[in-house]
Amino acid sequence: MNMKALTLPASIMDTISRLTMRFNIFANVKWGRLSVISVPTLWLAVFFFIPFVVVFKISLAESAIAIPPYSSLFEWDAEEAFLAIKVSLANYVYLFEDTLYIEAYWSSIKIAAVSTFITLIVAFPIAYLIARSDPQKRTLLLALVVLPFWTSFLLRVYAWIGFLKKNGVINDVLMGLGIIDQPITMIQTDFAVYIGIVYTYLPFMILPLYTALEKMDITLLEAAEDLGAKPYQSFFLVTLPLAVPGIIAGCLLVFIPAVGEFVIPALLGASDTLMIGRVLWDEFFLNRDWPMASAVATVMLIILVLPIMLITNRTETKEGAK
Repeated sequence: MNMKALTLPASIMDTISRLTMRFNIFANVKWGRLSVISVPTLWLAVFFFIPFVVVFKISLAESAIAIPPYSSLFEWDAEEAFLAIKVSLANYVYLFEDTLYIEAYWSSIKIAAVSTFITLIVAFPIAYLIARSDPQKRTLLLALVVLPFWTSFLLRVYAWIGFLKKNGVINDVLMGLGIIDQPITMIQTDFAVYIGIVYTYLPFMILPLYTALEKMDITLLEAAEDLGAKPYQSFFLVTLPLAVPGIIAGCLLVFIPAVGEFVIPALLGASDTLMIGRVLWDEFFLNRDWPMASAVATVMLIILVLPIMLITNRTETKEGAK
């Protein structure tokens, strides 16, 4: 028996072909986006969200002489088939009752804010110089910015002890030039802490600023000059507004790690230099009060995350309006 192949009108075949193409494009775009988003999402889940959940869980427990040194949140009674959940908020209440933790939070935020401002003041001219230099020299200048990362962070901090101590390089040079008669006390002071933080995190401020300034159209400055604007007016009206994204990114990259800094205050600061990183170290390793240390870390994270979310949303709203 002969059978004829089923044929459809050309219009229907064309419609089916177009729908198939659109579906394929949609599927490719969807899977492409998922593949791009999945990597940072997985990274945040493994290295941020899961550890935060563990730390938050420990903060709701009570300190105990055991291994690990905190009580369990869940207790199962096999006889009565009853699951008991023991959650304690005593650690968070104690945070706001003891002035030590409040002073540590305030001191950390103050030192980080001042260090971030100084870093911005120092980094802006450097980034502007690199952005306006010859393209052939930019690679060398950027390499010099990131060159300190080739050596150990700890060694670089220890090097500043040799510069800042009473018989260090700075005091020897000043006394040799006759500028001072007695050595200046610089080590184990807040000044040394600021120097250490600014030096350590300076590249994190320079690179975002360079990225923002390098994209700036130089003809805008020429137009401002033609309209009679003085150099400082061109800076505040043209350069600075265009560099705002780089300023925000650089300040966040410096401020966030500076708040929890531990090594620099421990090596360069005084014994009474109070920062939240040192409080966490003492609670974890000296007092072995893991629930209290976890509560301190959780509150510090909330203090940092909320302003960042507000700044990010405000920036996205402004960009969307443009």
